[in-house]
Amino acid sequence: MADCPDSPNCVCSDAVDPSHRVTAFALAMAPSEAWNEIRAAVTALPRTRIVKRTSDYLHAQCSSALFGFVDDLELHLRTPHGGTVAVRSAARIGYWDFGVNRARVERLHSDLVRRGVIAADEPKRTTRVRARDRAASQNDLQ
Repeated sequence: MADCPDSPNCVCSDAVDPSHRVTAFALAMAPSEAWNEIRAAVTALPRTRIVKRTSDYLHAQCSSALFGFVDDLELHLRTPHGGTVAVRSAARIGYWDFGVNRARVERLHSDLVRRGVIAADEPKRTTRVRARDRAASQNDLQ
């Protein structure tokens, strides 16, 4: 997966810097079964369509509710690393995303925990999101 740019509109489990970092998802079931559940969970995200899927990689496009801006959501199944899924969510344009990409990853994480696909560890928040930004991101995800 690509590195995050310097702008704050991207999060990735491969990122080194805390402002972009999210925790990779640790699988709680067999990778092949988990991958099917992950695809279903991504498909269930609002205004999201999968544009590429292989046996270990998924790329989806997510459109914003208000202006239809497209973000990219990527997941990479990494079984040699103890059964983890690397995740990246990034805006294609602009600088600020008002926390939408981080909120998307957190929402997906919660759904996958609820489905029993991944371990219940909370994705680590590494930056504070202002209340106004959090409200904007929640509205965009609905």
